Amino acid sequence: MIDKRIGKRVKQCRERLGLSQEEFAEKTGLTANYISTVERGMSFPRCEKLIILLNGLEVSADAIFCDVLDHSTSYKASELSEKLDSLPPQAQKRILQMVELMIQQETSDND
Repeated sequence: MIDKRIGKRVKQCRERLGLSQEEFAEKTGLTANYISTVERGMSFPRCEKLIILLNGLEVSADAIFCDVLDHSTSYKASELSEKLDSLPPQAQKRILQMVELMIQQETSDND
């Protein structure tokens, strides 16, 4: 299960760069078949290949492991902030109001 979530993140990051598996393979020196098996969660890269993948994707390890680590909330917050910035001002305002309300509810529940 973990490998599938990590593979999905690898694929998302590769696609964000606008690269096909073949182009990414050429960039990293890995094979397109290997990249495909990682993206499908069929294999997990050893340390050396993981570093090659991360450098090729131009991301930190948090970008890949954020769905499987318990302590990666700062990465998620940063990712959400970037997505929020791309929205129109009115949509940003509505979303921020909802988040503030949810935070208030969480803090009052813990009191």
